[in-house]
Amino acid sequence: MREEMAQREAAELRRGHRKPRSPHGWGLLVALWLLAFYEPVVTEGHLRRKNLEFIFIRFSAWEFAGCDKLWAGLVTTLCHHVRQHFGALPLSVFHVLGSRPRFASGFSQREWILKKGTCLRLWGLLLVLAAGVALLLVALLVPGIKDHHALKVVGSAAASLSGSSLVLGAVSILKNFLVSEKKKIERLTNSDRFAGQLGFMSKVRGEVEVLVDFLAFMEVFERRRLRVVLEITGLDLCYPEKAAGVFNAMATLLSDANAPFIFLLAVDPSVIVPCLEQAGCMKGLADNGYLYLNRAVSLPFSIPDTGSRSRLRSVEAAIQTREDLLYRIIAGNVAKSRAARAEADSEAVAWIHEAFRCLHDGSDVLCRYLPDNGASVRRIVNTVPITLRLLLHRAAGAPCRLSWALQCLEDAGQSLQAADPADPERSLRRGAADPADPADGRSLWSIFRENAGELSALRGPLGKVLSLDGDPELFQAFLARDFPFGAAEARELLGVTVNLDHSIRRHMGLLRGLARLGNAAP
Repeated sequence: MREEMAQREAAELRRGHRKPRSPHGWGLLVALWLLAFYEPVVTEGHLRRKNLEFIFIRFSAWEFAGCDKLWAGLVTTLCHHVRQHFGALPLSVFHVLGSRPRFASGFSQREWILKKGTCLRLWGLLLVLAAGVALLLVALLVPGIKDHHALKVVGSAAASLSGSSLVLGAVSILKNFLVSEKKKIERLTNSDRFAGQLGFMSKVRGEVEVLVDFLAFMEVFERRRLRVVLEITGLDLCYPEKAAGVFNAMATLLSDANAPFIFLLAVDPSVIVPCLEQAGCMKGLADNGYLYLNRAVSLPFSIPDTGSRSRLRSVEAAIQTREDLLYRIIAGNVAKSRAARAEADSEAVAWIHEAFRCLHDGSDVLCRYLPDNGASVRRIVNTVPITLRLLLHRAAGAPCRLSWALQCLEDAGQSLQAADPADPERSLRRGAADPADPADGRSLWSIFRENAGELSALRGPLGKVLSLDGDPELFQAFLARDFPFGAAEARELLGVTVNLDHSIRRHMGLLRGLARLGNAAP
């Protein structure tokens, strides 16, 4: 979008059109003069302009998830960034003196028309003020007229009325300068008097309309089109009612056909669709969440599968965030009294660097198993240092299938213990390689394949857990071909695999035990 903006700007200048201007520096004085005394006009030439400016605003719904009205957070973020982009003074003056552009009649190219009514009122007030001050001075200073109280009253009244009108205008501008639109909406949101009334929404709507009119004014002033781009993220982390409120706010802002807003909605449809269907305020509107999204989103864009280079860039970006963990350890182990610990830490750092090198090596077979999701990549990068440190101190991702294989391995050990109760030490040896355990010589993939039928039978109660897994063919290639972990290695690594949710394995063990009891019953 920025490249498109630059290309259009250059093309307009090559056509000989006037250079755009901004409300900063000398441009601020020109903008204030036009705001006070001129009315903008949308001409045919303005409509033919191709150059435009995007004003990017990022709205993370998660940051406002704690407030009662998430949509109000969207509106306040919009008002705050527009005010910050153009400056508080132009927007404050527009609140008092500005007017929305009107369309030109015919093919006139005049973009600014003098506000004759405003000028006449201002000159009238200044003349009355000057006359009142003159009368007051004459009544006070000229000998022989000092005793005429009527002249003093007329002069002071004229000066007071005209002066107070000018002061009220200045005070209104100052008030809008000090109290932003964001603060106004926040006050309304916190007020119990307005929160439950229709007047509350109308006041918020009024603030948004002023903002839209101001953007239309600035389009004519800057000699280019303006579009406010709101990037909405984190919506799939919020409660259903609040997520639905943001959709309603978007519909309100886009209700005007000429609204200069573009919404980039970054969500996971598989998460946001159930939210919309469960929201009470969307009953009848979003009974089918996918149909509602089709009506609300005018340009759907589903991000394709991430390529290998993009995944490597994601890993590199995630690794850079962990440099503090790597180098803080080296810098902190200077004291001689911690020589042994420093040696262990330096060994851990070396292994962590080697692990990150393998993750970032495009020729390494491990690269093909990197997930597409950036959050999953960050979880891997955050887990590697902890897992390696635990592994060094003491001497795996498809969470559902891997948990099933590990649970089957544990059940096999328990069955062996039950078959030989005379060996009480066997239970203590579980968690390490047990030479008496025949399962220790087998691969983890063979154990999973042998018990895959039971997992398929439990597909109903494990449906939500199975949805965490990715491609089953990748899981097979990982354990059967590229990384054929054995049962003994699995037992050794299980204690340090902190990123594996062990509650999944316990749930599987309970379901498997109940199923076996049911099959054993007569």
